Amino acid sequence: MKPAELAAHLGQEVACSGWVEVTQARIDAFAHATGDHQFIHVDPARAAAGPFGGTIAHGFLTLSLLAGEFMTQGGVPAIEGARLVVNYGLNRVRFITPVRAGARLRTRAALQAVQAGEGYVQLTLANTIEIEGEPRPACTAEVVYRIFL
Repeated sequence: MKPAELAAHLGQEVACSGWVEVTQARIDAFAHATGDHQFIHVDPARAAAGPFGGTIAHGFLTLSLLAGEFMTQGGVPAIEGARLVVNYGLNRVRFITPVRAGARLRTRAALQAVQAGEGYVQLTLANTIEIEGEPRPACTAEVVYRIFL
């Protein structure tokens, strides 16, 4: 999509990523990286007796997929002439449904705002991170990306 065409897509879905599996190994690696070793994430035996019947992903692990794997799998619209895409910030985040180990997630992104600047275009995307087979999303997040042209 050309930068000049973006405004015509306000309020519309502009990207949908592929599915990403959230394995226990990924959850454990995130716990190691962040120091968040709460049993609900990393102790399958103890978590089995908890409210979710097993381990769940950290909310911030789910959110971090927007900056990594979802971005590389089509979760951000392809902009003609883009040299670099950076995360500029978040406006609103809600963790709605726990993500059980082994679940598959994807994001759908609707264009909320477009702002042109000197050598860049800034997009605000309303992301809905879906859990395969679940009626409610894992997370919703307004993400601001700055795309340098």
